[in-house]
Amino acid sequence: MVYDKHIFICVNQRAAGAARRSCGEAHGMELVDAFKKKLKELNLPIKLRAQKAGCLDICDYGPTLVVYPEGVFYVGVQLSDVDEIINEHIINNRPVERLRLEVVREQKK
Repeated sequence: MVYDKHIFICVNQRAAGAARRSCGEAHGMELVDAFKKKLKELNLPIKLRAQKAGCLDICDYGPTLVVYPEGVFYVGVQLSDVDEIINEHIINNRPVERLRLEVVREQKK
């Protein structure tokens, strides 16, 4: 099936004591569940899928997800951001700039 919007949420968990942190140790599966629940509640007239993903290799920025087909990466995602991402990006096709990887990278320079 081809989706209009496809959300991949990192749930990777590295072994205890690993040099790098991982997205899943914060709240990866909780994000997956929150996206799935909200999208089901909204019953939008487009084909959507939210699912868990393995490492997206940008865990240093905190919990991460990517929305396709745009290829927009969001970092530092909290449970409180789910509604905003859905309302702005998924429904209105306006990426949430404050969470975009490119924006966060520039702010950290």
